[in-house]
Amino acid sequence: MNKRVFCAALCALTMALPVCAATPTALVIHGGAGTINRDALTAEREQAIRAALDRALDAGHAVLAAGGPALDAVAAVVVVLEDSPYFNAGKGAVFNAEGVNELDSAIMDGSTQRAGAVAGVHRVRNPVLLARAVMEQSPHVMLVGDGAEAFASAIGMALVEPAWFRTEERWQQLQDAKARASAQVALPRSYYFGTVGAVALDSNGHIAAATSTGGMTNKRWGRVGDAPIIGAGTWADAGCGVSATGWGEFFIRLHVAADICARMAYRGDTLTAAAESVVLQRLPAMGGDGGVIAIDGQGNIAMPFNTAGMYRAWIKPDGSRGTAVYANP
Repeated sequence: MNKRVFCAALCALTMALPVCAATPTALVIHGGAGTINRDALTAEREQAIRAALDRALDAGHAVLAAGGPALDAVAAVVVVLEDSPYFNAGKGAVFNAEGVNELDSAIMDGSTQRAGAVAGVHRVRNPVLLARAVMEQSPHVMLVGDGAEAFASAIGMALVEPAWFRTEERWQQLQDAKARASAQVALPRSYYFGTVGAVALDSNGHIAAATSTGGMTNKRWGRVGDAPIIGAGTWADAGCGVSATGWGEFFIRLHVAADICARMAYRGDTLTAAAESVVLQRLPAMGGDGGVIAIDGQGNIAMPFNTAGMYRAWIKPDGSRGTAVYANP
């Protein structure tokens, strides 16, 4: 067979082979649920928050559009949100009862079921990056407090001064919480909320999720919520990913994030049915408030919440995108 005939035959064979198309990508992010009061949220502040969500969405979408992994995309999103003063994570996190910012985060790779988490850190600028380092550079899943920061130093991650996280708004929120506690006046339910997170589906069909938070205003005794607990506030597997936001104690008790994905895997529920059943029925039945963002293996997105609002943004597989605060965007 001469060279020309061989090349023609090879081309014909190649054309006959099926082509594996890349999975359409999808991304959904949140900046917390339950913290939103229509009377207090001015038009200027809402515009600034939506702009911050858009910047985070752009950061994650840039990774996915370049063929990057979902894990990189969710980390990129959360870093932007942790660096924004508008959300309860990283810079802008709430203060605990001792006047300290106490930060928690988790990340999970659905394709491998690897996960990493940190809790109660005070000097890590981007806790989501330390959570990822725990997953990739240690034999553990969760590190806490001083030990987590010692690990950060050991791997060469620079620590910041605690003042980096302070905002005057959060400081005044703590003073108000202390005054209410002294007067035995119940805290507004919004003081129990505030988280950021992202879930992504990449072109290889892999899902990842990440969540980060400053926790609860005026919290004591090293309290840790659901965000860094794998299965409660953060979960990803081969067919589903979830990041939660709300009153963490209830999300922990109901194992909310993993429960949503389990309903899909074991009962055949759709993503929307599973997420809405847990968030709109199970959670409020126990007295819990909050919401979730979720993606399945086809790029379907769910964003149910049972509070006044939830900061959220998304890019669907067809390229359409949006941001929203209340039930009606």
